[in-house]
Amino acid sequence: MDWLTLFIYAAPVALAAIGETVVQRAGVINIGLEGAMLCGAFFAMLVSFTTKSPWIGLAAGASAGVAVNAIFGWFTVYLCSDQVVVGTAVNLFALGLTGTLYRGKFGQSGQLLTVPTLPSWHGVDPLMALMVLSVPVVWALLSRSACGLAVRAAGEYPKAAEAAGFSVHRLRFMAVLVGGLFAGLGGSYLSIVITGTFAENMSAGRGFVAIAMVTFGRWRPALVFLAALLIGFAESLQFRFQALGWKVPFQLMIALPYLIALAVLVIVGKGTVAPAALGISYRRER
Repeated sequence: MDWLTLFIYAAPVALAAIGETVVQRAGVINIGLEGAMLCGAFFAMLVSFTTKSPWIGLAAGASAGVAVNAIFGWFTVYLCSDQVVVGTAVNLFALGLTGTLYRGKFGQSGQLLTVPTLPSWHGVDPLMALMVLSVPVVWALLSRSACGLAVRAAGEYPKAAEAAGFSVHRLRFMAVLVGGLFAGLGGSYLSIVITGTFAENMSAGRGFVAIAMVTFGRWRPALVFLAALLIGFAESLQFRFQALGWKVPFQLMIALPYLIALAVLVIVGKGTVAPAALGISYRRER
């Protein structure tokens, strides 16, 4: 198994998880990440199919992720709605929306489509390069910039951040939009890089896996990326075993990434220290 294969299968989760790291460091946990990835995958496919340009499709997929997260952010950040409830609603909405539009556009038969995919150079596609470059960039922004300090303050001590002159709501909403951009890119990777097509519920739980990887990586971009590589390794194993002729039940191989995510939450979850205000809505004192 080569590194390129590992990176290819890790990329959707890695991109989504890196973006979710920014979101959670700001104090928001985006359960709707799955929906943002699914919409990113669908609209990247749809626009790529319509325009015959994977680049325009990529822009559409990224925009779809941002739009979905904007809806989530408006309700959770500005209206202070429950983040789990809104995230669940977003996931259901995305599943219904993409399924309905897909069948409406391409028929009830669910015909297999082929769409233009992003080019690659010696096996390295632009999103893979972006994934690798985003790790040090996000780390530097969160750890070595005034903007990152403000974002982390919004996730740790929102009242102190507000007292220092920062708008916690604005910081959190912008972080959610950044997370949506990465989620849209991760979803786009599924449809216009890996498969060149779309299927209903294509994200298949990868958004939830990405959330688990953020916990596994202790909210540090480099560790989150390494955790995502573990998921990529698990996903690529099924193809490796098939090539070797090993008779491993395919159901087990499909479930392996999710079993790893579950084990991570059980084993690592209790020993981690999350941002102090993670998941807690902030209401300005009048």
